[in-house]
Amino acid sequence: MTKYDAIIIGTGQAGPSLAGRLTGAGMNVAIIERKKFGGTCVNTGCIPTKTLVASARVAYMAQRAKEYGVEIAGTVKVDMKKVKERKDQISGDSSKGVEKWLKEMKGCKVYEGHGRFVSQKQIEVNGETLEADKIFINVGGRASTPKIPGIDSVPFMNNSSMMDVDFLPEHLVILGGSYISLEFAQMYRGFGSEVTVIERGPRILSKDDEDVSDEIRKIVENEGIQVITNTGEFSVEKRGDKVAVIMQCEGKPREVERSHFFLAVGRVPNTRDLGLDKAGVKTNERGFIEVDDQLRTNVEGIWALGDCNGKGAFTHTSYNDFEIVAANLLDRDPRKITDRILAYNLYIDPPLGRVGMTEKQVRESGRKALIGKMPMTRVGRAKEKGETQGFMKILIDEETKQILGAAILGIGGDEIIHSIIDIMYAKAPYTVIQRAMHIHPTVTELIPTLLGDLKPLT
Repeated sequence: MTKYDAIIIGTGQAGPSLAGRLTGAGMNVAIIERKKFGGTCVNTGCIPTKTLVASARVAYMAQRAKEYGVEIAGTVKVDMKKVKERKDQISGDSSKGVEKWLKEMKGCKVYEGHGRFVSQKQIEVNGETLEADKIFINVGGRASTPKIPGIDSVPFMNNSSMMDVDFLPEHLVILGGSYISLEFAQMYRGFGSEVTVIERGPRILSKDDEDVSDEIRKIVENEGIQVITNTGEFSVEKRGDKVAVIMQCEGKPREVERSHFFLAVGRVPNTRDLGLDKAGVKTNERGFIEVDDQLRTNVEGIWALGDCNGKGAFTHTSYNDFEIVAANLLDRDPRKITDRILAYNLYIDPPLGRVGMTEKQVRESGRKALIGKMPMTRVGRAKEKGETQGFMKILIDEETKQILGAAILGIGGDEIIHSIIDIMYAKAPYTVIQRAMHIHPTVTELIPTLLGDLKPLT
């Protein structure tokens, strides 16, 4: 048995940074990785998918070149092998960078293998038992495979296996209508595939406001993506070299038969094979590890960070988990999960930036509120770039004058949203940003104009 001050299971977003802080504080740390260094973000999530999105946007803009007075000789062609090579290079460099950082970190020992609890303070990996008073679980999550009749008899892909694709699917059908689904749908439509999105509910992006959902549906349908919503029970079957999805759609039977099948129906935590029962660590009915406001589990000396705790499914929430744990353990700074404001982006084109409460949530809260909304057609910068799809929306507490939430669906929305996030964290009144002098011509300069035309939320 080898004794350490701390053991970290998993090298996703929170793990390596935590190892850096703990070793910097003089602790002897073991970190365990059973597969690829860097976790989901580096290998199958943010970095590789946004690299693919960048390639798809180039193809999309090349097809629009004539709108800008640019002539491109011949047909625009996408070389999927080179697209994948670029993605692999960027993603691979990131993964290798994390591995190199950890293996060269003074005071840190890297174990490559599957770590499992054998007791509250002991982890077994590669037949060796490691012991520590502090153990941090950072094992992330994976794509969910729903119990659909016929699913075991058909080939299907998910966000991980799509990373191996170096060809152009003739017609991709995607089950699920949320973030992963829409990003891949638009991406492969840009590359040249026919794409169909199937959503069980009445609309895509069900957690967002209806106007956001409706506008995004309009955007993707304008690009030729077929969206089918309000479907009933599914079954799938293999028909030759194609996959058929059989469903009820508004009470009537309907089938779609496509060349490739993609599942994008949520994620599950990687907690089933950790031996959590040996440590007495509690999980909820979905397998997520239960934690308190400082990421502590029910067992003293064990923390859970990142996607496996169900407190956020984003790279930035995972990194914030690390910051909260480090602040409490090392800095005597009592930070907690409930201090953070929910914020995320949808990386379609144009992107959606979201922070805080939705309009529906504000209405349900019963508080007096103000709302401002502006179409991107009013934004000069958007006109100049030929990117006028979408709108900006903001919600204000009428009494405190603080911003409750916002949605920026339009060019630059994924970056612009941060100007609003910062004001919300400062708990400053909206007038601070309304009276700021922004630079022209930009999209952000229209935020003060938006805030100058607020109306009661009725």
